[in-house]
Amino acid sequence: MTAEALAPAKVNLSLHVTGRRDDGYHLLDSIVVFADFGDRLRLTPGDTLSMTVDGPFAPGVPADDRNLVWQALEGAGWFGSVDLYKALPHGAGIGGGSSDAAMALRLLADLGSTIPDGLPLSLGADVPVCMHARAARMQGIGEQVKPLNLPRLPALLVNPGVAVPTGAVFSGLESRDNDPMPDHIPNFSGVEGCADWLSGQRNDLELPAVQVASVIERVLADLRSTRNVLMARMSGSGSTCVALYPTMKAAHFAAYIIGAEHPDWWCVATELS
Repeated sequence: MTAEALAPAKVNLSLHVTGRRDDGYHLLDSIVVFADFGDRLRLTPGDTLSMTVDGPFAPGVPADDRNLVWQALEGAGWFGSVDLYKALPHGAGIGGGSSDAAMALRLLADLGSTIPDGLPLSLGADVPVCMHARAARMQGIGEQVKPLNLPRLPALLVNPGVAVPTGAVFSGLESRDNDPMPDHIPNFSGVEGCADWLSGQRNDLELPAVQVASVIERVLADLRSTRNVLMARMSGSGSTCVALYPTMKAAHFAAYIIGAEHPDWWCVATELS
């Protein structure tokens, strides 16, 4: 039986780095949401594991055991052919590889396969929350995932075409022991209240990411100058940035303005949930 699904872009609306364990893993406190846009994954059972990668961001994506999807399927003991359509830029802070791997495991679960305990987290800190694939608070090293009830958020994602190495960003942190978010996250009646509350939170990786790729600062400035913007912030370890708007019409208008000024940038108006 062939199984196919969307592997949505993962967006960090906040990302507080609250410590580092003795084994080097960073402790995080983050609100994570998912777009209605992403990669596509198709699995067809077979005797051996094989993989093809297509799409606008296929160049540079490995189609062997270096790929997280391959590692996820191999770790679960599944064999067959994998067709991956890469619509998301990689090295972009929106969890493309993690979301792909998580969706592969979700498809296996839907087909009745048993996923070994600990496999999602072993693939990366973002994989457990990507398996959840809806608004959540992610804490610890990624193993603590608590569902959130957030309104649907009209948004614009913009990536300037610069891949940012996660290791270099974490190495640039001046402090690894920062305040977490408040214990209680309110129930928001609409996008405006949610954006206002989020404006009081942070992405602690934003400054070190700007030091690695200064163009991120330009992306944020351009987003913050768009009409009706409610807030703008970098996602994950960069370089994709996200802005929230009161309506999808406003998000699409901002995408048109930024896309016209920067035709080489990746711009997608989407709804986050």
